[in-house]
Amino acid sequence: MIIVMKTGSGRNEIGRVTKRIEDFGLKTHISEGVDHTVIGVLGKVFTELRDALELLPGVEQVLLVSKPYKLASREFHPRDTIVEAKGVPIGGNEVVVMAGPCAIESEEQLLATAQAVKAAGATVLRGGAFKPRTSPYDFRGLGEAGLKILAAVGKENKMPVITEVMSPDQVDLVAKYADILQIGARNMQNFILLDEVGKTKKPVLLKRGLSSTIQEWLLAAEYILAQDNEQVILCERGIRTFETYTRNTLDISAIPIIEKVSHLPIIIDPSHATGKWYLVSPIALAAVAAGADGLLIEVHPNPDLALADGPQSLNFDSFRSLMSQLLPIAKARNRKLIIPSAKTNP
Repeated sequence: MIIVMKTGSGRNEIGRVTKRIEDFGLKTHISEGVDHTVIGVLGKVFTELRDALELLPGVEQVLLVSKPYKLASREFHPRDTIVEAKGVPIGGNEVVVMAGPCAIESEEQLLATAQAVKAAGATVLRGGAFKPRTSPYDFRGLGEAGLKILAAVGKENKMPVITEVMSPDQVDLVAKYADILQIGARNMQNFILLDEVGKTKKPVLLKRGLSSTIQEWLLAAEYILAQDNEQVILCERGIRTFETYTRNTLDISAIPIIEKVSHLPIIIDPSHATGKWYLVSPIALAAVAAGADGLLIEVHPNPDLALADGPQSLNFDSFRSLMSQLLPIAKARNRKLIIPSAKTNP
């Protein structure tokens, strides 16, 4: 349930509403808009409460939210949410590109990649320090040493950084170094982890699970939002289907669906969606054409020698080519994509 307050309602009127709700043992979530303050009610709502709220001063209307996810729904939050990471807006008019290696291998590797992707137009640096691998014998990341490299390279290149956190006991450590915390597909329904990253109040990128429905995905986002953390970014990275040619199958319809039912920004990971570097660019272009707020792309100086996900990583030339192709697509959607001068290319 949501309560829409009248224009000009003061703190006393809002306070009376929240107190009445809390008297029923329920929690509230306040969203202040340009014209109205909206109060969300979390928990099972009784008819007696709804009737009582409608009579309180300052209340314009009381509405029931039909979706099982409340805070993530557009009914509760009609305006698009814009998440900011060190001044970089995600979900606004500009298409954001997050790029970097799947796994941080060395400072030299990450520094070269950061310089290349920034020169091409990327605004957020990605890099994995803790890697959830299907096989326990694969490279599983540098751990905290990798986080230190990521933070240092991001600072040197004036780029916010994103990396994955895999378990609740890693949250404080990863949050110490990262500007955006990433929840991988395998952890989408790790509810204790979702609670913990929500408590950091840092931006959180939530990947869709391999076989998760859109409703399950949004309910997972609800866990983070319920911790009073509105900095949530959704990431579609492909789902598991009968098709085996690609690593996963990108659900491109998720982009307009999320835009319709939720206020949260959505970005696309074409690298994991396809598993093949030569499919990354066409899928990325299609995603921006469909309305995606951004892209998460794996880039490596020499993909053939990468310790993780080399076959789906772009080299520097391929990434620069993709960024130039994105310009007219973004423009057709009335959005911006900043591409620096060629003089700044490494």
